Amino acid sequence: MTTGRPPLCEARGITKRYGPTVALREAGITVRPGETHALVGRNGAGKSTLVAVLTGLERPDAGTVWFEGEPAPGAADRAAWRRRVACVYQQSTIINELSVAENLFLGHQPVLPRTSVISWRRTRRRARALLDAWGVPVHEGARAGDLSVEDAKMVEIARALSQGTRFVILDEPTAQLDSRATARLFAHMRRLQDAGVTFLHISHHLREVYEVCQAVTVFRDARRIVTAPVGELPTRALIEEMTGEPAAPARPGAPPRPRPRPRGPVAVRVERLSSAYFHDVSLTVGAGEVVGLAGLAGSGSHQLGEALAGLHRPTGGRIEVFGRRLRLGSVTAALAAGVGCVPRDRRVQGLIPQLSVADNITLPIGDRLGPRGLIRPSARDAVARRAIERLGITTRGPAQPVTALSGGNQQKVVMARALATDPRVLVLIDPTAGVDVRSQRDLLETALRARAEGRAVLIVSDQLGDLRACDRVLVMVGGFVTVTHRAGWTDRELVASIEGVTLGHE
Repeated sequence: MTTGRPPLCEARGITKRYGPTVALREAGITVRPGETHALVGRNGAGKSTLVAVLTGLERPDAGTVWFEGEPAPGAADRAAWRRRVACVYQQSTIINELSVAENLFLGHQPVLPRTSVISWRRTRRRARALLDAWGVPVHEGARAGDLSVEDAKMVEIARALSQGTRFVILDEPTAQLDSRATARLFAHMRRLQDAGVTFLHISHHLREVYEVCQAVTVFRDARRIVTAPVGELPTRALIEEMTGEPAAPARPGAPPRPRPRPRGPVAVRVERLSSAYFHDVSLTVGAGEVVGLAGLAGSGSHQLGEALAGLHRPTGGRIEVFGRRLRLGSVTAALAAGVGCVPRDRRVQGLIPQLSVADNITLPIGDRLGPRGLIRPSARDAVARRAIERLGITTRGPAQPVTALSGGNQQKVVMARALATDPRVLVLIDPTAGVDVRSQRDLLETALRARAEGRAVLIVSDQLGDLRACDRVLVMVGGFVTVTHRAGWTDRELVASIEGVTLGHE
């Protein structure tokens, strides 16, 4: 961290209102040159609004923003803002149909002398130089849509740096990355930091704060609560600052590990199931049991979970639900057999953004809400209200557009929809990805309630916080189930299994 210089970015006394809602109340942040600074807080704490103010997309009602001791540019001078700060959002802004080079210089491509004609040769040459300068290991001519999520993030960072800024805001950069890709991204960040790039890192995964950041700022209830060096704010203290409540002894977002308990009858039986992503997989899940399925990207774990819900069609093998053979690759058949699912991507697979909270929750049971296929609004809203209360969804009511909810509450709506059919089997794929600590805890407690009600639960994730709720954890590597961990596993043992390594004797 650099001393004796003004802050690279400083926001002072920022207040921002949207009608009656106060999104920021005299909030602020100070980011020093050369550091990676974490910004954490529960959904609704004001983080997204602060980012909009720091990038010039929103004007505060009160307060000021400074860059290196100088006031921020005027709102209309977008080029000046881009030279000072850039944001790489959770949802990619890469245009898949264009090449890497075209994405890097979109809107400011090199042109031929004394013309307005784009010089594609210069574009590719400058792209190659930019990628080499920042160590981004992709080909400038590659189609952007063919990149891995990790490489696409690095291209977005390089694009930001091409505008001249050395201050990059990363909004949930690891939400769609497995642990191995996350480690590579962090290695890139450290190298860029050594080269003079400063990061503001926004994440719900608190382990990342301690892994890659030097300072942390906590927001709660639209205010800045504390800023401290990471080493001076232990995890339990950090959770307490985020929630305003005494931290529980357990790790954030994770209920206590279950004790071994007798398993009910077999609810799900998978026999020699295969596809392009997994091979000859056999497993069982008992009624009243929570089973974890862990694996890195490419392990086949996500596709196996999707196969149980009819979202992925295997090429061979069989699935039985309470002894009834399931037609493979059919969501309708899975629903009819009593399988509910929280899919991996709530925005693409889990929600219809044009509809209300109530409409989204009751999508799979419309035929039960009125005669002859007609939905009675009173019946629909009654179902939605019960789900809102049961899952603790923060919303103005059933009629609120689902897009107006925070990410954690949107995920609870997806969970409520999965439970609306009263399923006997619940498949949860990355259930806590990109949500705040409180929502993580609420979602996992919902899974434990489902177990107590006698449902079979499969949690597909490589996040240790998700897996601590499980009675057993199956690990997949390279398309095969390689290890089964029962209650009592350690983090070190499980991570080693997921990474496909064997721990030696100490």
